[in-house]
Amino acid sequence: MGNVPYAVKHCLSYQHLIKYQYGTGETIAAEQDLHSTGLPQHVKIVEVGPRDGLQNEKEFVPTNVKIELINGLSEAGFSTIEVTSFVSSKWVPQMSDHSEVLQAITKYPDVHYPVLTPNMQGFLSAISAGATEVSVFGSASETFSKKNINCSIEESMKKFEEIIKAANDMNVPVRGYVSCVLGCPYEGKIAPNKVAEVSKRLYGMGCYEISLGDTIGVGTPGSMKKMLDDVMKEVPVKALAVHCHDTYGQALANILTAMQMGVNVVDCSVAGLGGCPYANGATGNVATEDVIYMLDGLGIHTGVNLNKVMEAGHFICSALHKKTNSKVAQALFH
Repeated sequence: MGNVPYAVKHCLSYQHLIKYQYGTGETIAAEQDLHSTGLPQHVKIVEVGPRDGLQNEKEFVPTNVKIELINGLSEAGFSTIEVTSFVSSKWVPQMSDHSEVLQAITKYPDVHYPVLTPNMQGFLSAISAGATEVSVFGSASETFSKKNINCSIEESMKKFEEIIKAANDMNVPVRGYVSCVLGCPYEGKIAPNKVAEVSKRLYGMGCYEISLGDTIGVGTPGSMKKMLDDVMKEVPVKALAVHCHDTYGQALANILTAMQMGVNVVDCSVAGLGGCPYANGATGNVATEDVIYMLDGLGIHTGVNLNKVMEAGHFICSALHKKTNSKVAQALFH
């Protein structure tokens, strides 16, 4: 993964990090307190950096760099890493090497490597390339749906139904995304019942998990709670995930709110890679390092080695010649 800063090599083992910030006794107390707070004992981290994080990079990221990033993330202990997107290279040139990336990565036992498939052509290409899990990407905003995937919500549902049926026939799991769940760059606030309706349809079609995305990062713990209250009436909480962007610095608070309501799956991106082209100052996905740091401090098990995530974040930021968006990395690289 290249040269790693001294602080990462020598201070950032799980044990050192916990002792550095909390002290062993406080960590044990945190684990005991989980029962009283209602927080989950285990959270699944879905790493979306290789796809959602890199897709907005203007300069093409070399294929070998993407492969090395994914392999480094696999070593970190993630159970799910979204690796690429089978979209037209005309629309997303960054993902034009999707087949090569998927086929060249080292596939670790018990690690899922889903790919995004927005239409039937993409789904079939993904299956041909060896994909064993796929994702579909819908929206709770009519305008965003038309601008992002060139069709209405109803039209998108018909496309997804075709993909999900074909996937189910092949025993290929499908994850569903819903974007703009807490706000839209075109429509402003989105009514929670709209999010619930789209989520219910995707779940009913056969998506095993619905990831609720705050695409432009405008949500707060209050709006997160209201939205989840509605969605949880239609979809079991065990089938929900949250996907928070940190544009307004609310991502960690929003994730904590979701966990307090029973959600135990969180999407995040190494080094906070990504961004939204529709919001000025958007800082992209919440950084995986920051989420794990928070969860470690709460005594919540993730199975992910923060040290190795830091190494992967340093590697990709060096390759992109950019500064990490992770507050944890910024503090410890100082």
